Amino acid sequence: MTENPNPETKTISGIARRTTSPDAWRDELADLRDAEKDLTRAQDRLAARRRRMPWTKVDGDYAFAGPEGTGTLADLFDGRAQLIVYHHMLKAADPSPCEGCCMVADQMPHLSHLHARNTTLVFVSKAPISEIEAFRKRMGWSMPWYETRDNFNADFDVTSGFGLNVFYRDGADIYRTYYTTGRGVETLGTIWTLLDLTPLGRQEDWEDAPDGTPQTRPYQWWRRHDAYD
Repeated sequence: MTENPNPETKTISGIARRTTSPDAWRDELADLRDAEKDLTRAQDRLAARRRRMPWTKVDGDYAFAGPEGTGTLADLFDGRAQLIVYHHMLKAADPSPCEGCCMVADQMPHLSHLHARNTTLVFVSKAPISEIEAFRKRMGWSMPWYETRDNFNADFDVTSGFGLNVFYRDGADIYRTYYTTGRGVETLGTIWTLLDLTPLGRQEDWEDAPDGTPQTRPYQWWRRHDAYD
């Protein structure tokens, strides 16, 4: 990195900021870019480790209520192999729904891209489905959202607050593959970060994944959201 021969600190909008020449700025940016690439590679390694997490079989079943009636955990998959469940903190007669959960919901991508990778995303809450639907429409969200009617939240580590669980379905068998909460949800909101939480990952052939994982070339499966089959 080329040091700025005449470094200067200025107060801009009340904040102390270093200023420098364009060439010195580009040098610092290049160093920063190297660090960013190191982080990206570390995230790739972490996602590979996540894909190799052992699975735990889900015993029993759970009931959910949606706008069209009741269903089971298997129904939430909507015919796909992978299921991402975000546990939103909305409760019955909620006077002030959780701002953090609502910010997460605001960041969700167009779901057709996840569907193209055999993955379903849903939200669940303890609130009655009538209140869920009213709030979802008020906020302009389109993701499927269900009422939990038994011990689903507690059985999967969401005893209070929020969380995210990932499941995989193989025929009649359902497995839990991942869980996170707290700052673990901060990166959500892109197709890539959501798929990186799943056991199949992005399903692109550059990924380090278990033998037998379906994979295609990068870019080739990408479509505009109205152009998938």
